[in-house]
Amino acid sequence: MSQSVPTSRKPVTLHRLREMHAQGEKIAMITAYDATFARIVDEAGVDCILVGDSLGMLVQGHASTVPVSLDEMVYHTRCVVRGNRTAWVLGDLPFGSYQEGRDQAMRASVALMQAGAHMVKLEGGGWTPEVVHFLTERGVPVCAHLGLTPQSVHALGGYRIQGRDEAGAETLRRHARELAEAGAAMMVLELMPSAVAAQVQADNPGVMTIGIGAGASTAGQVLVMHDMLGFTRGKLPRFVRNFMAEGGTVDDGVRRYVAAVKDGSFPDESVHAY
Repeated sequence: MSQSVPTSRKPVTLHRLREMHAQGEKIAMITAYDATFARIVDEAGVDCILVGDSLGMLVQGHASTVPVSLDEMVYHTRCVVRGNRTAWVLGDLPFGSYQEGRDQAMRASVALMQAGAHMVKLEGGGWTPEVVHFLTERGVPVCAHLGLTPQSVHALGGYRIQGRDEAGAETLRRHARELAEAGAAMMVLELMPSAVAAQVQADNPGVMTIGIGAGASTAGQVLVMHDMLGFTRGKLPRFVRNFMAEGGTVDDGVRRYVAAVKDGSFPDESVHAY
């Protein structure tokens, strides 16, 4: 197993991520919420760090991501940026920070990017392409998020697989096309059939799709750090693998995760396909 990434690693840029995607190199993303773990995952070689609003459950103890505020996201983004050296940093736009439309989304994006985020992420399709277009036209790189969208968990009726029937799958594909046309450079695809995620990537070859419970055909993978290190209590989704159980330490667990994403051994379609 390789050691930590040399300090000489150049900062990961959007251009570099696009090069990786074009060359078929998988993108490894993981969440982090503070400076210490940001430094660990960066040195372990992750390409992207997501400052996710999942901190609402994992750090703050809430039942969902809905209570997380923009101020809290800004605070945790600043913490992560202080610990990070080279990885590309995404900041989640929390619930209530962009639903009113373009101007609200722009103000929230400015706050996250001034805190050090390189890209913002927002959830949902249908009404969001207008917001994505507005942001990208003004120099804000955007990652979209389709499938299971945790901020809408109450409307979705819980943490359910999305796109299992033909109508649902077609809606996801249509929303993905619209978001790609609006300028989204990256797209998280969460908890959907692997065949649907594969079609989304095929329909939008220029977009970097990042899967979480969406099979192996995406351009990369993301996991919640607490899940893949075995810190989360309770029942975990079946697509999660405990990499620290394999590695024994946090550092080695993250390195094993990065290596498994890069060589295609994670996710295992026989276990995780829906």
